[in-house]
Amino acid sequence: MSGVTPIRDPKSDALLTPDNAVITFIDYQPEQYAGVGSMPQEELVANVTLLGHVATAFGLPVVLSTVYVQHGMGATNPELREALPGVEEIDRTSMNSWEDPDFRAAVEATGRRKLIIAGLWTEVCVAFPALDALREGFEVYVVADAIGGVSTTAHESAMRRMVQAGVAPITVLSLACELQRDWGRPEADRLRRVMREYFAAHRALRASR
Repeated sequence: MSGVTPIRDPKSDALLTPDNAVITFIDYQPEQYAGVGSMPQEELVANVTLLGHVATAFGLPVVLSTVYVQHGMGATNPELREALPGVEEIDRTSMNSWEDPDFRAAVEATGRRKLIIAGLWTEVCVAFPALDALREGFEVYVVADAIGGVSTTAHESAMRRMVQAGVAPITVLSLACELQRDWGRPEADRLRRVMREYFAAHRALRASR
């Protein structure tokens, strides 16, 4: 056994670390879930909730945003709110969260240039801020299995558009593993918890079909 790998500089590391990334959750609201046609809603909720647990477990700065709640839209779904204790919601009217001054200021205030985006829908609330942030010099990552579009075509077209522009797709589990990087490092139990939750949730989903 070669032992635990040395920890590279967590702020300048080319890969994602708990010290160089910020994560956003955009518009995980009932009306948005209802419009998703690219993925079963139960699977989407399970993955989004797990993503919230990953963000909390690894101490990532979180920017949580909603659209139009003040005018009657539903708030963030309770499973995600529970996974993100103490995180304030930023409510907007803009479809593109990057055009909202409070949202953008919250991201920029972290001082981090690796931006992880998750949201509903892929073709609007994910793609628009992802492309804008990319143009502003951020490294942008989208969590492909925790987002959804109004159809498979809409989701896949938006993913292709973002990837062609330079956005990197990741998944919930790959993000957790990238943040931990080595089972021998301190606090590896947080990754074990994430993996247990992930596989248990997906076993339950398969059993219910």
